[in-house]
Amino acid sequence: MQKLSTKDLLSLEVYSQKREKIRKELIEIKKDRKIQIGENVILLFENKETIKYQIQEMLRVEKIFEEDGIQEELASYNPLIPDGCNLKATMLIEFPNAEERREKLTHLIGVEDKVWLQIGENERIFGIADEDLERSDEEKTSAVHFLRFELSNLMVKDLKSQVTLFAGISHPNYNVRTQEISQSISSSLSVDLD
Repeated sequence: MQKLSTKDLLSLEVYSQKREKIRKELIEIKKDRKIQIGENVILLFENKETIKYQIQEMLRVEKIFEEDGIQEELASYNPLIPDGCNLKATMLIEFPNAEERREKLTHLIGVEDKVWLQIGENERIFGIADEDLERSDEEKTSAVHFLRFELSNLMVKDLKSQVTLFAGISHPNYNVRTQEISQSISSSLSVDLD
């Protein structure tokens, strides 16, 4: 999949004018790109549109309009776009309140390395976590991680053929597997493999 460049981005002024419409469109896109694993973990699978939105939001919030700053954001976010043989996801660990979240994250150290997908009868694929920087330490894991799932040619073919897709986490303190994931999500993710 082709990476984003400055020509793909709107100016701050144009983005500001179209922001609400773009946000609504992105909410619709994300509906078919989200997998809930148990009560507390969400995988949000990124694509060119979700990353473009994140970049536009960063440029807006930070009021970045100079070429160097824009290139810096592109360099930071482009690696999160799938490249045709993998799926990339933001993993969110959510708990109702901050105190509970802090306590639970101490029991989930290493959970980011235990997240898997399974396409049909293929072996489970474990995500490769946080290639950009370490987000956990020996005291707790982070509430946000970035994962890359590398797929074999057969897995790509199977996902495009709409075989069953499952996800799960095999951590001692969070051992959960999803039901079969909906075809709308599988179909949306298979587009990333073109």
